[in-house]
Amino acid sequence: MRTHAPDPAGDLPPRLLSARSVVLSLLLGTHPPELPARDLGRLVAGFGVGGSTLRAALSRMVAAGDLLRTDTGGYRLSDRLLARQRRQDDALRPHTRPWHGDWVMVVVTATGRGPAERADLRTRLTALRLAELREGVWLRPDNLVRPLPAELDDVAERCTARPARPAPGLAAALWPLDAWSRTARALLDHIGRADRPADRLAAFAAVVRHLLTDPVLPTPLLPPDWPGGTLRAAYTGYQRELAEEVRARVGGR
Repeated sequence: MRTHAPDPAGDLPPRLLSARSVVLSLLLGTHPPELPARDLGRLVAGFGVGGSTLRAALSRMVAAGDLLRTDTGGYRLSDRLLARQRRQDDALRPHTRPWHGDWVMVVVTATGRGPAERADLRTRLTALRLAELREGVWLRPDNLVRPLPAELDDVAERCTARPARPAPGLAAALWPLDAWSRTARALLDHIGRADRPADRLAAFAAVVRHLLTDPVLPTPLLPPDWPGGTLRAAYTGYQRELAEEVRARVGGR
């Protein structure tokens, strides 16, 4: 049986973000994810990124397809990173429904795929918060309000199942829930002590990465005192703080 280890969120305290990561963190948290160049410069300066460093980073990001120039001389996320923003938003505000005991099962049926294709499919299924029971057999409780991508039908069969194994034990075998909780609590402790803007941005970037690995299980399958909701609430508060900063900087131009 395979377990999916959570992103450890790096060593604590997290390393300060590069200029590229600062820009991405700000735009990923901005709706719509687009800012004039002058306002972006004002914002990143507050996190220790100077003008020449920013200009070099923006040039590289445009060349790499991370950012697109706007008609007004600003920058916005590319389509690829818009998909990342949607995943991030979903991780912060997952849509759930009452769970009645059913599990979603996806069985990979495609054959003859190379290592890169298999790795890509594994990454996609993990991002959908499925866990691999054994090679090619993925499942999770059916408590998320979201359709699985239609293209999965080209490589897999999907069905609804009710495993005979008690659900809490199965969930604990599929996901390292205790380890996830320990990392979440360490992050909560760290963000409570981080005071410099650059340190706080790095800490909350680690929070987002960790939330992306939250399996979002029904409450009966979670250990006591699960810190997922507390971690989301902390990031939501920081998101409001950043939004106010963006409005203040943009309003001050």
